[in-house]
Amino acid sequence: MGLVYALAAYLSWGLVVPLHFRLLGGFSPWYILAERIVWSTLFAGLLALAWRKRLRLPSPLTRKHLLLVLSAMFIGANWLLYLMAIDRGHLLDASLGYYINPLMNVALGRIILGERLRPVQAVAIGIAAAGVLVAVVWAGDLPLMSLSLAISFALYGLTRKIVAVDSLVGFLAETLLLLPIAVGWLILTPEPFLPADPHKLGLIMLTGLTTALPLIWFAAAAVRLRLTTLGLLQYVAPTCLLILSVLVFGETVEPHRAAMFGLIWLGLALYTVDALRGRRIETRAAALKA
Repeated sequence: MGLVYALAAYLSWGLVVPLHFRLLGGFSPWYILAERIVWSTLFAGLLALAWRKRLRLPSPLTRKHLLLVLSAMFIGANWLLYLMAIDRGHLLDASLGYYINPLMNVALGRIILGERLRPVQAVAIGIAAAGVLVAVVWAGDLPLMSLSLAISFALYGLTRKIVAVDSLVGFLAETLLLLPIAVGWLILTPEPFLPADPHKLGLIMLTGLTTALPLIWFAAAAVRLRLTTLGLLQYVAPTCLLILSVLVFGETVEPHRAAMFGLIWLGLALYTVDALRGRRIETRAAALKA
């Protein structure tokens, strides 16, 4: 089921979410962020009530569960950066950030969790890093939006992996932690809490659904899969974003970005081949032991 949850989350982030938030272009990113927190909290709360007999509540609470404060901060920052990228018409930056993210997950899995990193995987990370370096030297500036998206979401995935709390419970805790900030913003902003246009209101309310479900699926996958496997699957979303940015929204891939994408794709291809080969070896070894 971990694989199903991961694919559902990444396809939602790559296709459904960007198209949804593009339709809300008349509102500021901060406003959309606050609204999606409010409606996500409501949606997650209703799910928790409906599934209360199936939820795995953490008992007893430990210091580890305080890390949900950090995961709430990381995902809130990631949401805002993503909304800013869509608002500015920079889906390519978002795509690049989520291409870098899988390899960053692999690196964090090795450094923090002690997951084994084979030589080919280390080379793959090095090639991706070289791609970013080439783009920086070529264009003369650092892709800050892309790197910020990659870092914030990698840290979110790592934190949720460590906490290992029920996916819905964890998401509801995160949105509840962010809720006071969101409500405070909506009270102070001149933008209306509830848009008068029924179409816009419906789209705003749907942010709860398109925000909560993919994150719940992702958290469920993070508990069930190794962080390296999660990183391997994650390039599904940026591929969808790249296709949308170029074919649907007419963004142009500049030469330095093309070189960077090419090196990152090469790194991902190497990692994918090595991971599949490693999986076959592990399966064969397990069969022999049985």
